[in-house]
Amino acid sequence: MLSLFFENSLKLKDIPRPEPGPGEVLIRVRLAGICRTDLEVTQGYHSFRGVLGHEFVGEVAGPLDSPLKGRRVVGEINVGCGRCDWCRRGVPGHCPERQALGLKGRNGVMAPFFTLPAANLHPVPDEVPDEVAVFTEPLAAALAVGESAPLGPGARVLVIGDGPLGLLISWTLALSGAAVHLAGHYSEHLALAKPYGVITYLEKELPGGSYDAVVEASGSPAGLDLALARVRSRGTVILKSTYAAPYLLAPGSLVVPEVTLVGSRCGPFAAALGLLKSGRLEPRPLIARRQPLERGLEAFELAGRPGTLKVLLDLGTPA
Repeated sequence: MLSLFFENSLKLKDIPRPEPGPGEVLIRVRLAGICRTDLEVTQGYHSFRGVLGHEFVGEVAGPLDSPLKGRRVVGEINVGCGRCDWCRRGVPGHCPERQALGLKGRNGVMAPFFTLPAANLHPVPDEVPDEVAVFTEPLAAALAVGESAPLGPGARVLVIGDGPLGLLISWTLALSGAAVHLAGHYSEHLALAKPYGVITYLEKELPGGSYDAVVEASGSPAGLDLALARVRSRGTVILKSTYAAPYLLAPGSLVVPEVTLVGSRCGPFAAALGLLKSGRLEPRPLIARRQPLERGLEAFELAGRPGTLKVLLDLGTPA
């Protein structure tokens, strides 16, 4: 089967159709999303080799006796060992031996079929179409921001970055009651946040002032520079970006103002699906293009262009 495969360079490559192992299911992919982390993998992040991709909506194709057979599903991307303290506590994302879908030790979703443990899956409600369900993973990551710091109603929060993740974060924080400002580079992107009550600025026009919390989701080290400059004393910077390159941090920027720097990664899938089902959040305006898998190299090139929102790979609807 055709796949988007990374080994020193990104290529279209034929690979065998996978077979599910014990406790796993075979999933036929319907839609897959290209995210900033996928682009960073092609620059050396995680030293990954294999099929890329971790954002998906698909249909369970096997085994025949699976209770999920024929169901549309999304899935959590971390696969733990099942034995360590982290796994026993229900936090496989921090398992020392974990695999991560399309990122670490496990082929991803940019192919017609892939496998994942059944325990990782969440059925998609019938009311949620594929082009909405494919945003479950990044929306869950956006919701994780609220778990990283106390951002109750009235908290002043700055989100840096007007790409898909930054927009989703600004929307979810605004729905929670926080006073959210969003700084970015594209007026047409910022306009997508205004219906949620987010106050938006082109980054070069961001007025002075400090914030209780700053969320860095720009995908650029310059975004972290800005975040550290705009967080108040004893405030929190929540870092969502993953960079392949190292970042030079001056310790005094944290120590002197007693700022907390928090990493934030994966989030709650059930809550994300519930929010998508409710209709309170509409992600489809974030879709820039849908491309077939056969044009996957072109899709990655488009996704890497500055100002491009979400590019989806369309692998077709199963017959």
